[in-house]
This record gives sequence, structure tokens and C-alpha cells, in this order.
Amino acid sequence: MSDIATEKPSDPQGKPSFLQSMVGGLPRPFWALWGGTLVNRLGTMVVPFTGVYLTQSRGLSLAAAGLVMGVYGAGSLLSQLLAGVLTDRIGRRATLSGGMLATAVSMLALGYSSTLPAILASMFALGLVIDVYRPASNALVADLISPAERPRAYGLLFWGINLGYAVGMTAGGRLAELGFVWLFWIDAVSCVVFAALVWRAVPETRPETAPESAGGFAVVLRDRVMVGFTLVVLGHALVYAQTMTMLPVAMTEVVKLSPGQFGLAMALNGVLIVLVQPLVSAWLGRRDAARTFATGVALMGLGFAMTAYVTSTTGLAATIAVWTAGEIIVAGVPGAVVAMLAPAHLRGRYSGVFGFAWSLAAVLAPLLGGPLLELGPKALWFTMGGVGAVSALGMLALGPAIRRR
Repeated sequence: MSDIATEKPSDPQGKPSFLQSMVGGLPRPFWALWGGTLVNRLGTMVVPFTGVYLTQSRGLSLAAAGLVMGVYGAGSLLSQLLAGVLTDRIGRRATLSGGMLATAVSMLALGYSSTLPAILASMFALGLVIDVYRPASNALVADLISPAERPRAYGLLFWGINLGYAVGMTAGGRLAELGFVWLFWIDAVSCVVFAALVWRAVPETRPETAPESAGGFAVVLRDRVMVGFTLVVLGHALVYAQTMTMLPVAMTEVVKLSPGQFGLAMALNGVLIVLVQPLVSAWLGRRDAARTFATGVALMGLGFAMTAYVTSTTGLAATIAVWTAGEIIVAGVPGAVVAMLAPAHLRGRYSGVFGFAWSLAAVLAPLLGGPLLELGPKALWFTMGGVGAVSALGMLALGPAIRRR
């Protein structure tokens, strides 16, 4: 009687607290993966400053720097498909840890390369290995987390990536003033820490009975739902990739904002994600995946369409707030959908095809955005709004098939 009387549950209805709903109930290996991802993103300093490094530190012309970045993109296109195969064949943990160690070596090779051939070879290698971890990470989450909790788990990874990236970008800008070699070493060390943490704290989750000869990318390509979803993701990624390709150019060259004004407005994206995304992740994870994704992509398309009317820093900040809201809504959905569609022994390949859509978008975005911007800001931003709307409609069309799966 006394024992019962002294029990004071925090919620008489047995509902989890707000904090528990955000971060509770996920296994320890997931948090090791999350922690390693955060450390790695904190150390991500090289790629955002690659253009500056190539032109200022190595003295390359703009044309040569463009060639180097193109080689990096070619490596990136191959990386996701290669990583998908490795994730399913040698395992999630080995692929992720090996990819991070290879990235560390490639980082240092690039940092100490002084001739154009050496820089080209290092950049191709870096593009090939830097995102090898992504299919392995996505498959690990799918293996470790129950279907109901996957959107929340992928959302937390998204949040950690953005938190680390925001801090890493800020620190990287300051460290670059002291010498670019610091960026390469910090990035390389963060990769090694990520690899070691995963190797020590995350178990191998690849199905032991995975049929080695059964399946492959042919199975993925015969999965019409997955192919349709990949096309939707490609549209979404084309819109989002403008933030790193044509948006800076349009705002500084056409609207005539200073780099400082543009950077100040863009900081709102990271602030909103870090503050808002953890608050809504659990709630969004309980919503229908197709409708949630469609809503987020449509909102992103609207935000970029509004960019056609931007004439000031305040106006840019308003559009950023709109498309960032869409980014937050979408955050945990794609990984959960891929995990839902993929057989356990092919989760790496499914994740690789998903990642390939993002790599392809990174290559296509400037090729599409540049000519459109030359026609005028409205041509570019209304097109991006249209791509977002078509992607949202495509996701709604796929909804019934995804729910049946």
C-alpha cells in the first residue's frame, strides 16, 4: 500500500514527457551514430571553402577551379552507387568506417597537393569517398529503429548534421584566415573520430542471411514505387541545391546584396532548423509520410518562387523562412520511406539510389539554374517553384502505393 502511494508518475495517463518524445526510446547504437555524425559535421570545413582554397591558396584560375569541382562532382555521382553495393555486401559498419578513413586520407592528400594533376586526382578521390557513409548510415538507422520511430530518428540525424555544419562553417571561416592546412587536418581528424566511434559502439546490422547473388540494382530499378520516389527526390533536390549554386549568385549579382548581407540572411536557415526541428520532429513522424513530404516540398517550392520578388535582405530572410519551414517538414521523411520500401538485404542499394538523386541534382542544378538566371530571376525562381509543385503532386500520387507497402 505504501509502495503504491509513494509512486508519482510524471504523467497519470502514461504519456511520455516532451523531452522523452523528442529523444527518448532510441537505442544506444543510434546515439553513437548520431554523435559521430555530429563530430564529423563539426569538422566539415574543407568542401564549403574549396573554391576559395583553389583560387587563393593554390592560385588556380576560375576555369581550372571549375574543372576541379567538376571532377569532384563526377566522383560524387559514382560514390552513392558504390557505397550502396558495399553496404549490402561487406556491411554497414565496415562501409561507414572505411569510407570515413578513406575520406581522411583524401582530405590530407588534397591539402598537400600542389600541382593540377595531383589536385584533380585528390578531388576525384574525395568526391568518391566523402559521402560513402550516407547509404551505410541510412541502412543502419533502418536496421536499428522500428518503423514507427524512423522518421524521428532520421529527423534527429538531420538536426545533428545542420547543428554541426553551422558551427563548422563559422569556425572554418576563422581558421581559413590562419591557413587552409588547419581545415584539412581538422576535417580529417573528425572523419577518423567518426570511424572509430562507429567501429567501437555500433554493431554490424547487415542481415546474416542476405542472399549475395539475389537482387542488386536491377531489383531497385524494377521497383516502380522506388523509381517514382527517386524522381520526386530528384525534383526536391534540384530545388534545394539552388541554395548552394544560383541563390548566392542571384542575390549578390542581381539583387546587389553584399556577401555579408547574404550570409546574415542565410544564417536564419540554420537558426530555424536548430531551434524548431527538434520541437516538431516527433509530431511530424506520426503523420502520413507521403502527405508530409508533399507539404514540405510544396512549401519549399513556394519559398523559392517568392525569391523572384526579393529586393532586400529582409525580403530574402522572409523567403528563407518559408523554404526552411518546408525543409524542416521534409527532414525525417525520405530516409523513412526508403527504409520502408527496401528489403533488409538491399537497404544499402536502395539508399545508394536515393543518394544518387542528390548527387545528380548537385551536378544538374547549376547547369539548369545558370541559363535560367541569364533569362531573368523570375525565369529561374518560378521554374524552381514549378519543380517543387510537380514533385509534391508526384509524391501525393505515390502515396497510396507507399501506404500499401
